[in-house]
Amino acid sequence: MAKLVRDQKIDVLCLQETKVADSSFPHKAIRKLGFEHVAINGQKGYHGVAVLSRVPFAKTDAREFCAKGDARHMCVTLPGDIELHNFYVPAGGDIPDPKANPKFAHKLQFLDEMEAMFSKMRSKGSARRVVVGDLNVAPFEHDVWSHKQLLNVVSHTPPETERMMAGYAAHDWIDVTRSLVPQDQKIYSWWSYRNQDWKKSDRGRRLDHVWISPAMKGAVRSHEILRGARDWKRPSDHVPIVVEIEN
Repeated sequence: MAKLVRDQKIDVLCLQETKVADSSFPHKAIRKLGFEHVAINGQKGYHGVAVLSRVPFAKTDAREFCAKGDARHMCVTLPGDIELHNFYVPAGGDIPDPKANPKFAHKLQFLDEMEAMFSKMRSKGSARRVVVGDLNVAPFEHDVWSHKQLLNVVSHTPPETERMMAGYAAHDWIDVTRSLVPQDQKIYSWWSYRNQDWKKSDRGRRLDHVWISPAMKGAVRSHEILRGARDWKRPSDHVPIVVEIEN
């Protein structure tokens, strides 16, 4: 993380799957990286999201989804009255059947509740909003290495992609990545640990997303998926997405 912060000059960093209770969050190490403002929604051993910032928050809020007590959402208001939502959507297990797999049923319910949340937000006016996170869905054909082979694989199944697109439409979100990368070009943010040579096989999926509300249209100055981070020491299977937004 230090390399990312140093090389990219990060002002606001959103983390997912922190896996620590709030009381165990490494505040001292985070402050050394220059982040004086921290909003966390943690859970020991599971889930957890955090927003680290060099600039203060006007307010913070965390919402519970699916009445499970999971720590999967954090919202902060940044300077410029930008409302930033950080999500960690359930992965959904391996079997794409909500009757046979409770984890998949949970994921579908979570996506339904996100859509309902976005619909209510839209009805309250055209605020400046950003959604980021590990949404664990690759919605479009070229967001996966093989659309045909992954149609029945969790993260790219129709029940998931249809729900994500419903949530997307509920607020007229702008998908930052796809607004800059044409739909016919493959682009990924995740490569499985199971691939011995991830770069050679390049069997990736775009599971990580940045969306902006219509009021933010034109505010994005740059965007990059840091593919090279997959080769860093002790890498995640996800790579960072860096977006510069004018506030």
